[in-house]
Amino acid sequence: MGRRKIIATAMLLASAVAAHAQWDVQFSDFTTLRSFYNPAISGTDGLLNVAAAYSIQMSGYEHAPVTMYAGADIPIYILSPRHGAGLSFMNDQIGIFKTQRMALQYAYNTKLGEKGRLAIGAQAAMMNETIDPSDMILNDQNDPAFPSSSTEGESVDFGAGIYYYHPRLWLALSSIHLTAPTLNMGEKYEISISRMYYFMAGGNIKLKNTLLSLHPAVMVQTDMQSWREDIQCKLAYEYEGRKFYAGVGYSPNISVTAMIGGNFHGIQLGYSYQMYTAGVGIQNGAHELVFRYQTDLDLFRKGKNLHKSARFL
Repeated sequence: MGRRKIIATAMLLASAVAAHAQWDVQFSDFTTLRSFYNPAISGTDGLLNVAAAYSIQMSGYEHAPVTMYAGADIPIYILSPRHGAGLSFMNDQIGIFKTQRMALQYAYNTKLGEKGRLAIGAQAAMMNETIDPSDMILNDQNDPAFPSSSTEGESVDFGAGIYYYHPRLWLALSSIHLTAPTLNMGEKYEISISRMYYFMAGGNIKLKNTLLSLHPAVMVQTDMQSWREDIQCKLAYEYEGRKFYAGVGYSPNISVTAMIGGNFHGIQLGYSYQMYTAGVGIQNGAHELVFRYQTDLDLFRKGKNLHKSARFL
């Protein structure tokens, strides 16, 4: 590795560590993965939802951030359609840091107005953080700022949220890391996780051409010290059970994102490329792949187990 590559990697790790202390994982296609940020969304649409995502940020750099996510949620019909539950797993690797989170979600929803539904939800999770300095080359191998060998810590984590859904719009407000847990990494090190707040909103706008619709959305996230805003809009085309979309996203002073994907009888595949407008530059952006499967599995309603294709937002 050349000297410039070493310097660039060091700068990358420094910025990644700073981001790691402030933010949860930021997915470009946050509307598809919104239950990751808000437990109240689990099971509220009456469908089985299975989702997965793979993201590489700052591509082209060694030890760049890589995130894998998988989750599923479903209404609990054995109780009533008003109850929902979800389970998810996340693995986030940033340089010498690796974060893993296993989360269990519960949501209760009720009718609000003629077509709307309101849900509240809670989340309990187990977080594990690992610091592995084996690939680091230090001038002073005894530098007390870094552990000499791999070390890890874990903590219980909680979250809560509220969610309103209407065929034309949706709103979501949530908080993750409610107790602001501290992970003790052996005897010398600890990592404090900031309490995070999320606001999301989106719409479904039918155009004059009935085959086309617009889906604008916004997400704001903060730890009450730093803020990030993301705005996106997808143009969707639907015909005979097939849906295709293309969209753009924008985060002020951070990035511009291009998105494309489709939904084929309940199976959605999507790709996003986030181009950084500051820092590492456009050519070293973030690649993201998203998969989602949706189907109706209500065995308690006569004639409804038809595996019909799901709504698109």
